[in-house]
This record gives sequence, C-alpha cells and structure tokens, in this order.
Amino acid sequence: MAGTASLDAALAKLDQAIGRLELAVERRLAGERTISGLEDELFRLGEDRSRLAGDLDDAMARAGRLEDANREVSRRLVAAMESIRTVLDTHGG
Repeated sequence: MAGTASLDAALAKLDQAIGRLELAVERRLAGERTISGLEDELFRLGEDRSRLAGDLDDAMARAGRLEDANREVSRRLVAAMESIRTVLDTHGG
C-alpha cells in the first residue's frame, strides 16, 4: 500500500508539472502571437509614415508653387494698376 500511495503522489506531482508546462507553453505562444502582431503593426505604421512623409513633401512643393504663382499674380496686378494709372493720368482721368 505504501508503494501505491507514493506512486499516486508521484503521478499527482507529474500531472501538476505537466499542467504548469502546458500553461507556460500557452503563455509563450500567446507572447509570440502578440510580438508577431506588434511587428506587423509596426511595419504598417512605418509604411503609413513613409506615405505620409511623401504626401507632406508633395503638399509642401505644391504650396511653394502656389506661393510663387501668388507672387507672380500680385506683381502682374501691380503692373496692371500702374499701367491704368499712367493711362488715366495721361488722358486726364
């Protein structure tokens, strides 16, 4: 009987150890899935950042062209107003 009790105790300890091992494996696999998910998200964020940086560069270039066009329009308006003043001054306007 003593042999059976110690065998039962050993089997119970083995069962507990296997249970702990299964839990550790499950936690490890869950951690790896989490890391994999985070790596995927980080990759997507990097792609988004690159796309946004390109969009920002394009927008800044467009803003520069619009500023240049605005200055040119302003210069032409000033020239046109001076021409009109000259014509009006010349013709008694």
